Amino acid sequence: MREQSHTRRRRRTPVYLGVFAAAAVILAACGDAEQNALDPAGPFAQAPHDLIIPVAWIALAVFIFVQGLIILSVVRFRTRKDDDGSLPKQIHGNTRLEVIWTVIPAVILAVIAVPTVQGIFEVMEEPEDYLTVEVIGHRWWFEYYYPDYDIYTANEFAIPTDRPVRLEMTAADLARSPDLGVIHSFWVPRLAGKQDLVPGQTTFLNIQADEPGRYLGQCAEYCGVSHANMRIRVEAYEEADFDAWVEAQTQPAAVPADGTVEAEGRDLFLELGDGRLACASCHQVWEGDGDRAPQQGPDLTHLLSREEFAGAIHDMTEENLREWLRDPDSMKPMQYEVNGIGMPNLDLTDDELDALVAYMLSLD
Repeated sequence: MREQSHTRRRRRTPVYLGVFAAAAVILAACGDAEQNALDPAGPFAQAPHDLIIPVAWIALAVFIFVQGLIILSVVRFRTRKDDDGSLPKQIHGNTRLEVIWTVIPAVILAVIAVPTVQGIFEVMEEPEDYLTVEVIGHRWWFEYYYPDYDIYTANEFAIPTDRPVRLEMTAADLARSPDLGVIHSFWVPRLAGKQDLVPGQTTFLNIQADEPGRYLGQCAEYCGVSHANMRIRVEAYEEADFDAWVEAQTQPAAVPADGTVEAEGRDLFLELGDGRLACASCHQVWEGDGDRAPQQGPDLTHLLSREEFAGAIHDMTEENLREWLRDPDSMKPMQYEVNGIGMPNLDLTDDELDALVAYMLSLD
């Protein structure tokens, strides 16, 4: 009986494996459709897509051929009751066959290599009439700077449609931030492929959106315990709307009137006192005095112009801002408590929270 039970379990194993494999395929298809490299939205994503499709068909053909040979071998050379125990005919040492199955893969790889190398050079070429955006990867958020307009922003950034944008990218190091520099990877699947950001080096990536809209991405290189909370949002605007965005972003932040709760929040932002770190020691709210400059934390001059914050993982709402200022690590796990990097808990009182939130909500 035990032997029969063991036999039945062995027969069920392939069925279970098949079910698990099918479930894995189905679950893999349930990913974020907005981050779909097979749905390109610009020329620098279209070129890799045009290469992926024929390579996928070749890979499928190879898979079917190899699996077919395996099935044929299993069926044709399976053990039978009347076998005399002799081995099947061996093909080891058959020079013709060995040359064939060595040359065919080499030819396939050579054919694929030509358009691949050509495509790499094409997508990395410096395009004409491009907009420059400098990208700095921090732990765990992306900073963006537009040198043509002297605009700093974070987590999400704007680009014009039908115009190439050249990203000049690096990762924060000790010269820019107290966090030790690590490698990040910038990836917005519908606009371009991946490109690493390396401390002390400058890498380049071209992106372009053909249609206005929001394009989602993320850091694709493990960069620490809060790596999953490092996302990218690209807002593509028609030319007139992009010009309006630039005009708004180049304006200084409005200074709240004296005696208001917003003014009280501004005073707290500049100097919290009681030995606690002032917000302005890491963040910038540019009010028109002097030049804008990079900071250790995101620029907050036009905070409310963004739809998300904290690495683009939370909606920009009053409730979320309040919870973020009250306990940042509860909103973005492990971003500070584990590493001492990121937004600390300032132990704010309820009155201080009210004032700071009111000030943040005025930064439109």
